[in-house]
Amino acid sequence: MGDSNINLAEVGPPVESKCSNERAQSCSIPNGENGPAPTTRLYVKRWAIVFLFSSYSLSNAYQWIQYGIISNIIVKFYRVDEFTVDWLSMVYMITYVPFIFPATWLLDQKGLRVTALLANALNCVGTWTKVASVQPSLFWVTMLGQLASSLAQVFILGIPSRLASVWFGADEVSTACSIGVFGNQMGIAIGFLIPPILVPNIDDVEELAHHIKIMFYISAGVATIIFILVIIVFQEKPELPPTQAQAQARCIPPESYSYLASIWRLLRNKPFMLLVVSYGLNVGCFYAVSTLLNRMIIERYPGEEVNAGRIGLTIVIAGMVGSLICGIWLDKTKTYKQTTLAVYVLSLIGMLLYASTLNLGHLWVVFVTAGIFGFFMTGYLPLGFEFAVELTYPESEGTSSGLLNCSAQIFGIIFTIAQGKIIDRWGTLAGNIFLCIFILIGAIMTGFIKSELRRQKANLQTAGQSVSVSISLTASHVLASDAAVVFCAAKKCCWLIWAADLTLHFTAASMKAWTFM
Repeated sequence: MGDSNINLAEVGPPVESKCSNERAQSCSIPNGENGPAPTTRLYVKRWAIVFLFSSYSLSNAYQWIQYGIISNIIVKFYRVDEFTVDWLSMVYMITYVPFIFPATWLLDQKGLRVTALLANALNCVGTWTKVASVQPSLFWVTMLGQLASSLAQVFILGIPSRLASVWFGADEVSTACSIGVFGNQMGIAIGFLIPPILVPNIDDVEELAHHIKIMFYISAGVATIIFILVIIVFQEKPELPPTQAQAQARCIPPESYSYLASIWRLLRNKPFMLLVVSYGLNVGCFYAVSTLLNRMIIERYPGEEVNAGRIGLTIVIAGMVGSLICGIWLDKTKTYKQTTLAVYVLSLIGMLLYASTLNLGHLWVVFVTAGIFGFFMTGYLPLGFEFAVELTYPESEGTSSGLLNCSAQIFGIIFTIAQGKIIDRWGTLAGNIFLCIFILIGAIMTGFIKSELRRQKANLQTAGQSVSVSISLTASHVLASDAAVVFCAAKKCCWLIWAADLTLHFTAASMKAWTFM
């Protein structure tokens, strides 16, 4: 039939487009300036890590104050003077200053787990050495044990802000840091409470040795159990970072980091250096009061060793509540400078109340004013750590915390020695007024700190990039959907044209056939 044959391939339906399938596929854009933010995740294990850290911090802090709160009994048992017993507390401050720099270097180079293992090993060695020192002639052995425990402290005090940053979300870091500091404060609180109960003020040397040995065995057993748990449970870091700021920190190549350069940048950071001095003044005063508390109470209230411990317990428990409240407040408001300054001023007011009421002769009044003083002064500890991280990001949290604690130890030594001499010569009121003057200086310095919330800005900038990418992706999906609608309409038109063309071909063929017939 010649021309009556129809080639349907030439006028076939349109080919199905691949674009409609691409709409169902996810879009993956590599991370970069315009890419999506890195994946972050919070792990439940973070709470086990921070509470385990708090536990071994507690064990170490307990040993710092266990001699000082029963200093008159230790003087009698070891046959040394009061100033020599004060050195059992001050050794914690003295060892920190030269060893903080190698400790922070180790934290930066080897991480949290290695630092935690070393701290607990030294803590155990110290506690078991003290068990072997319970003889009047072995004061040097108990000092050796305290030296080992003080070295452990060097690897503990700077950890809270680092651990909080590595494991916790942006809205949890201040609370987590407070929990980390909470353990140290709880250890001090137990150190105030337990030794006066376990070691009574008696004259029988053999019985006194028995009570002291029980105290040492308990602390050694607890330290050993915690060490075993750290070996089993403590982890370096989560698989995925908890925040965008931490994700950025992980992207920094190790070879590009210089510990000495970091120290130099921190020393040139004027707001941070103001905080270093003001933090040292505040916490140094707390160290001096804690070390000399037994002497101050016994001088005015003879035979009240147990109540002296309870007053110390009140100071620290109130401070623990203050720390947690301040941590939660910072997570909600991010008002670092305002909160730090307010707490500093209230610490000064609390110290003035405590100093003015100590000699009134009413112990219940001392309990109340000591609680007010402790709520703000001890509650200041985590504020300083978190404010320092904000002022120094992206520098290592361990390095900034180490410098803060170094300042606190130096001022603690100076204030403890100076206040002790003032108390011996002019009494407790003069010694406490001496501390109030330096707290006032610290409050004024805090007011001059320029608030630079670098870590918060990093989180907000990364979050902003993520939102921008999400908007772009959403717009792309909308455009793709609109294109699909247009495509479907065009496809329908193509079907109609094809059908019409086919009909014309059949019609023309039929007409030719009728004509031929």
